[in-house]
Amino acid sequence: MRINGEDRALAILPCLSRMKIDMPSLPDLVCPAGSLPALKAAIDHGADAVYLGFKNDTNARNFAGLNFDQKNMAEGIRYAHAKGREILLALNTFAQAGRVAEWQNAVDAAVDQGVDAIILADIGLLDYARQRHPQQRLHLSVQGSATSYEAINFCQREFGIQRAVLPRVLTLAQVEHVIKNTSVEIEVFGFGSLCVMNEGRCWLSSYACGESPNTVGACSPAKYVKWDKLPGAMETRLNGILIDRFGDAEPAGYPTLCKGRFDVQGDTYYALEEPTSLNVLSILPDLIKIGVRAIKVEGRQRSPTYVAQVTRTLRAALDSLRDGSEHFQVKPAWQAELSKVSEGSQATLGAYNRPWR
Repeated sequence: MRINGEDRALAILPCLSRMKIDMPSLPDLVCPAGSLPALKAAIDHGADAVYLGFKNDTNARNFAGLNFDQKNMAEGIRYAHAKGREILLALNTFAQAGRVAEWQNAVDAAVDQGVDAIILADIGLLDYARQRHPQQRLHLSVQGSATSYEAINFCQREFGIQRAVLPRVLTLAQVEHVIKNTSVEIEVFGFGSLCVMNEGRCWLSSYACGESPNTVGACSPAKYVKWDKLPGAMETRLNGILIDRFGDAEPAGYPTLCKGRFDVQGDTYYALEEPTSLNVLSILPDLIKIGVRAIKVEGRQRSPTYVAQVTRTLRAALDSLRDGSEHFQVKPAWQAELSKVSEGSQATLGAYNRPWR
């Protein structure tokens, strides 16, 4: 029997429908904002969600001149919601003794503002949010250091979390193992600066300064930083500890403890963590295949230009996967764009690909 063009189209519609159902959906692209212009840049260039923090030490990017007061946050939420996007509030430091009410008040303020989810690490705050605001969507922060499905399922059972952000210490196979053993949505980092692979603890900054991202919301706080100009060199110190020494022709970077060069038995090198950026462009199909629900960009301390550039690039890469991954190729233009904003113009797959494992 001959089938004309219209009949043929009708005949294959059920098949196409089944194909779309079977194909894994694209993960959300979750982008950072340390300011209202950065938030708008993320939304305008294709972010599905933007994460941000209050202008205080309840968030782990508590730098001067960054973050949101109540007025700017309300405007940012209106802007995002008008375009059908989400706002996630990072309330991801740990409540300090004698000041617990400040963190609890921040939870209440986030709910009052109408954020779509609160990202929490502190178990006491998770319990408070669940009991006080049972309708509020909660995410487990990377600062919670949940590297196993047992830890994630515990937080789901006890606090009702709906998503968990995995620390950057797991291989791709380990991420897949977690996903297979939990119904909680899993979010992973896809681009940006790497920590020393010990999220939620940040021992180095605490050791050197007595302060860390988990307590005051900043690593290597500025008040402890000192640049010493010497003949032919520049030394950077953190609370008196020599972090790096640069020649006159070398740019002197901010002395973050884990990204400094150290003299180790006569050799000078980045003993703890090289200044390089995570970049998962090449494994995007693999992340989608194993069921990752959200891909996160690091960088709330970065500029709106950075946010726009990274968001635009990852949006294009993800959109190219809407019809499947069979013909996916990383475009040189994408890599070039991300290389411009990578630390040291270098990129890594980090723990996702550990040949020494």
